[in-house]
Amino acid sequence: MSGTVSVMVENNRVRYSFELKRNITILSGDSAAGKTTLMEMISAYEQNPNSGITVQCKKDCRVVSGVRWQEQLKLIRDSVVFIDDGNEFIREKAFADQVKKTDNYYVIATRINLSMIPYSVEEIYEIKNKTKGHGKIKRLYSGFRQLYPTSAAVNR
Repeated sequence: MSGTVSVMVENNRVRYSFELKRNITILSGDSAAGKTTLMEMISAYEQNPNSGITVQCKKDCRVVSGVRWQEQLKLIRDSVVFIDDGNEFIREKAFADQVKKTDNYYVIATRINLSMIPYSVEEIYEIKNKTKGHGKIKRLYSGFRQLYPTSAAVNR
């Protein structure tokens, strides 16, 4: 795992476009911001690539969830792994240990501090939304906004 990874996920109503710079990215923010929608879109694409959802990324994008998360992670290599905060395992030491052993990028949607996982404060984002369109037909374009920008980014 090295370098940045660009990810674009879209359907006919919403587009998410963002870059991952480190192996662990935290998505934080209010309810209904779109975190779970992003996870659901990637999961739907995984199950059926002809679902009307497009995923563009140089790596496979996978969603991990449920009680068999360890089995799932053992099979995933050199991918972007998305995990929603409804999964209690993200708070476990076993999960932190597993993350450290892989070459995957992780995008974890959560509002809690994950003290066992070594992530950078610079990689905590919220989803920012822009609506474009006319009349009743609107499309939502979403990206990530860094919550704690570095001093270099603030001084630009």
